[in-house]
Amino acid sequence: MPPTVAASVAVASRRIAAAIGLDGREARLEARVLASFAWGVTPAWLIAHDTDALTAEQASTFDALLARRLAGEPIAYVTGVREFFGRPFMVTPDVLIPRPDTELLVERALACLPPDRPADVLDLGTGSGCVAITLALQRPEASVVAVDRSPAALAIAARNAAALGARVEFLESDWLAALAGRRFDIIVSNPPYVAATDPHLARGDVRFEPVSALAAGSDGLADLRRLVAAAPDHLRPGGRVLLEHGCDQASAVRALLETRGFRQVAHWDDLAGFARVTGGILSE
Repeated sequence: MPPTVAASVAVASRRIAAAIGLDGREARLEARVLASFAWGVTPAWLIAHDTDALTAEQASTFDALLARRLAGEPIAYVTGVREFFGRPFMVTPDVLIPRPDTELLVERALACLPPDRPADVLDLGTGSGCVAITLALQRPEASVVAVDRSPAALAIAARNAAALGARVEFLESDWLAALAGRRFDIIVSNPPYVAATDPHLARGDVRFEPVSALAAGSDGLADLRRLVAAAPDHLRPGGRVLLEHGCDQASAVRALLETRGFRQVAHWDDLAGFARVTGGILSE
């Protein structure tokens, strides 16, 4: 007898929980996400049709996606999408998967950008474009530039901008190298900040993500040092920089900013209570 929708999702959630180590709630959510994607239906459809029997094609499609997840591939790469700030962003293994922690970076940038005034914004290491695109959509008066050293990442970001109707200028650049002579009111970045020897790079979802978007030298601060050192040459007087970093790097980032002449340096905590964004204002 063919399996039903509900039975297939229930079996998948148990297998995901066992293979990936998720709790029951997270595993059930992932199973429903995979089922919705596999069958091209909404979560509400899964509930309304829970007793429906699957066709052989539906079962095969779902099993193929489930196998990828059971092998450890991030669900965002399996489905090709991840929500950020309430919007869907296409993701591939060429870009870092957007995470809720990075929404804090966007929130702090929005707090510095009046909705009714023009501003020049720079997003460094844009990846999927989630930060730059969100800022452009939330602050349509702003002119947003986004750079990345990866042409593949920029292609994904440009597709996301087109799909979401965001006006963003994308540039291929090794950080600020291609921006000589250009100055901005605010620079934001979620750069690589994991130490190259961190064992977490070999665990979980990050095994599948581009290491160049995660690791930065022996202490994880190599790219943050480069950004802070170069930022004053690309900010207007009184301009701001906002940087996402590791939960144990706030003091080090503060020291970098203060050494380069930034004042009113402050930290902002994520939902877990860790300082994850640090920013400052360039002295005039």
